[in-house]
Amino acid sequence: MKYEIKNQDFKYITDNSNEVDHETAFVKTAQNAVYETQALKNGCRKVLNINECFKVLGINPDLKIVGITGTNGKTTTAAAIYSMLLDLGKKAGLQGTRGCFINDKCADDKSLTTPSILHTLINMQKASDDGCSYFVMEVSSHAIVQERIEGLGFALKVFTNISQDHLDFHKNMRDYISVKSSFFDDDTPKLINKDDENIRYNLKNTLTYGIEKPSTYQITAYALKGGIEMAVQYANKTYAFSSALQGKFNLYNILAAVSAVHILEKASFEKINEALANFAGVSGRMEIVSSKPLVIVDFAHTPDGIEKVLEAMRENELVVVFGAGGDRDRLKRPIMGKIVQRYAKRIYITSDNPRSENAEDIIEDIALGIGKKEGVYKIADRKEATTEALKSLCEKEVLMILGKGDETYQEIKGIKYPYSDKEVVQTFLKAKN
Repeated sequence: MKYEIKNQDFKYITDNSNEVDHETAFVKTAQNAVYETQALKNGCRKVLNINECFKVLGINPDLKIVGITGTNGKTTTAAAIYSMLLDLGKKAGLQGTRGCFINDKCADDKSLTTPSILHTLINMQKASDDGCSYFVMEVSSHAIVQERIEGLGFALKVFTNISQDHLDFHKNMRDYISVKSSFFDDDTPKLINKDDENIRYNLKNTLTYGIEKPSTYQITAYALKGGIEMAVQYANKTYAFSSALQGKFNLYNILAAVSAVHILEKASFEKINEALANFAGVSGRMEIVSSKPLVIVDFAHTPDGIEKVLEAMRENELVVVFGAGGDRDRLKRPIMGKIVQRYAKRIYITSDNPRSENAEDIIEDIALGIGKKEGVYKIADRKEATTEALKSLCEKEVLMILGKGDETYQEIKGIKYPYSDKEVVQTFLKAKN
């Protein structure tokens, strides 16, 4: 894609060699460097490296970039940091799974969790133009491998956790852990989840957070009923925090966000707690789409993510609708099935984004992990599966719809069809009432 540039001796920039001409500069990156010759043949008169792009785009050199990586929790942690910075009177941008937001306004639609480096720089330019001091971004393992974060100088790097995911891309868990760990090799200020033993990191400029192990920011007591109440010890003093979010997994997310904001802003914990109270969570993450009956939609699509979400609701009678993505790690499918079986009273196995695979094959992979047959329903059509689950729901039961969160499409055989778990639930309940 071409981006228009002001006050330069060329009108546009692009990282696609096929789009260049005499008016368009070619942005050379680690991903496209082999196409530089082709760009020059196509009439390109200017080749820019990433450092030159910062100057050409007029990105504020003092813009503080905060990167969050981990298997789960990236989106909620990043959104909480962004929200609290805004409430503390700072101007900030946020880029991730849900798109790009700048000072509470949507600046870019959803794309990859971490888009191309040029795409990220364009979003950073928008943040700079709007006076932002911070740019908070999710960093995926794919982006680390493909160097989609090259040239970015992070003010803080945050680690959430590692569990099985993306083994269709990474060779194995060892490779996956190695990639995540490489993000924390340098001397950049880091904030690490001390309770996760998988990550490796450079000890220099590292602070930690956790519950189980001694940490810089450590939870000494907490309660999870009706939200989150936690006591955090820092420098031998204890501070109280409250959040409307649910579940122990969000306890870690909130602790990471609170710790990050304290590192970045040095604000008092009392002010940070006030800012935290205004953070209501992220659409599609433990989102209550109906209270009577209680229906919750969540993005959980990994064994660890599913277990954490269901564990948070374990005191209820649970009915679960879920599937698994096609063309992705097949090994996690039966593991997900086994986990859901432990928590669910009834299970509706359905499709997620089957992509090029047959939904029925994915369902059978999941079913291998489920020992029982009673109360287990295999329905490939996700809307039909959700509708049947809603029809069967008793007064005391809670319906958990997992895997897609706030996604507004379903990808089948290369086509993205409009689809929303939330809309399916609301449409059904509206018709019923």
